[in-house]
Amino acid sequence: MSEAPTAIPTPRPAPRGTPWQRLRAALLGGLARFLIAVPEAPVNALGEAAGELWYRFASRRAERARRNYRRVAAHLVARGIANPATIAAAADPAALERLVRRAFHQAVRYYLDMVRLPGRSQAELGARLVVETPATVEDAFGRAGPMIFTSMHFGAVEFPALFAVARAGGRVTAPMETLRDPELQAWIERTRSSVGVDLVGLRDARRVLTARLDEGGVVGMVADRNVAGGTVDVPFFGALAPLPMGPALLAMDRGLPIWFAAVRRGPGRRYYGQLRRVDMPTEGNRRAKLTGGMTALARAMEEAIAVAQEQWWSAFFPIWPDLDPEARTGTGHLEPEAAG
Repeated sequence: MSEAPTAIPTPRPAPRGTPWQRLRAALLGGLARFLIAVPEAPVNALGEAAGELWYRFASRRAERARRNYRRVAAHLVARGIANPATIAAAADPAALERLVRRAFHQAVRYYLDMVRLPGRSQAELGARLVVETPATVEDAFGRAGPMIFTSMHFGAVEFPALFAVARAGGRVTAPMETLRDPELQAWIERTRSSVGVDLVGLRDARRVLTARLDEGGVVGMVADRNVAGGTVDVPFFGALAPLPMGPALLAMDRGLPIWFAAVRRGPGRRYYGQLRRVDMPTEGNRRAKLTGGMTALARAMEEAIAVAQEQWWSAFFPIWPDLDPEARTGTGHLEPEAAG
């Protein structure tokens, strides 16, 4: 293990944003401070109303979610792990539409969670997060050493990183694309850094993440849709999807398991978290191991989504090439499209 931690590469000085971008970032910062200070319940209620308006006006986004959720629901029913709402959505167009509508509400809740991130504390996390897989958590954090965490665009996606920081006692390094808006980019970096997450650009991601693992550090990635290439086709909800191979590559090269985390929102200001261990195959050539590891990870993602399908807001994006050709090339955006 090296004596000093790897420095996160500092990007070349970016030009300042436009006056509008600077104003928008300043307004966003002020909004964040306001939302941290006020009670959550009324703000969340307004978020639900905003999600309803978004649903009514974003017809193209709703149609994509409809196609994707239809596939998800049918597969979960076939696997025998669908909840009652999903069973209804697989058979009834009206129930499917209710699912799509709730997904818009949940996506707005994600934005609110992200804006409130600097106000989160480890004490609050411990009080509000119900860990549903305590034995797996103890297995993961019961020993010192490098860790590979993955999550997905689901529920409270920031909470797995917060939990990893709290339990591992260090910082988490995660990749992020460079946004066209430098002021928004800087705000997101400050927001996530405030809770112990260091962001690294996609161009430097593999080198920096590998170095962090060599130092015994913790790295985190999302793995539920193609962003910028570097994918492997694996079965995902019954159809082949190009998913990012980064988690499996790192796990294979370092002989480590993948720890998959998913945190969903529940009633009463509670969050419910699950952690699953995904081991890499030991038989076959490199390609077979890579495909096998990502197939197992995709299976774990399916099981987490089954509990609260409406909280998987990657359904707003291209996932399967047979439904959306753009899924093959990648969206180019890791952050939600509103960041653009």
